Amino acid sequence: MERILISACLLGLPVRYDNKIQPVKSKYIHRWRYEGRLVVVCPEVEGGLSTPRPPAEIVAGSGEDVLTGDAGIHNAAGLDVTQAFITGAHTALELTQRFHIRMAILKEKSPSCGSGFIYDGTFSRRLISGWGVTAALLVKNGVTLFNENDMVAACEFFETL
Repeated sequence: MERILISACLLGLPVRYDNKIQPVKSKYIHRWRYEGRLVVVCPEVEGGLSTPRPPAEIVAGSGEDVLTGDAGIHNAAGLDVTQAFITGAHTALELTQRFHIRMAILKEKSPSCGSGFIYDGTFSRRLISGWGVTAALLVKNGVTLFNENDMVAACEFFETL
């Protein structure tokens, strides 16, 4: 059975940094969940961060830069949490490998899962183009990414697998 990796927060699990529950309403996610296709992950929690936790942003780069050691991730209190994000990204990659996953639906704007936009590292809510750490690692390993705003495209892609 073809499986899909999905960010836990998109299913309404209380893993967001602020502990808010914001499930995505999608007939596709509902169907895939019913069919048992979803493999759920929160890279930040898997990396050892608690819920709730201070918000974190990539400083001076994007997820690719974090993976090469050219950027880091700090939380709003100034603590370097880079290693937790890298650990969580590798956990997500291990899941894709274990279940032969070729597609993921990840939370946009997240320093872990952002697949097009992330915050700029200044905690000013300004968005820049870029990938989160998990998103960058998954793409590097051949996983096709979608975010919660791309559900029609995700379904169309899924039908080609």
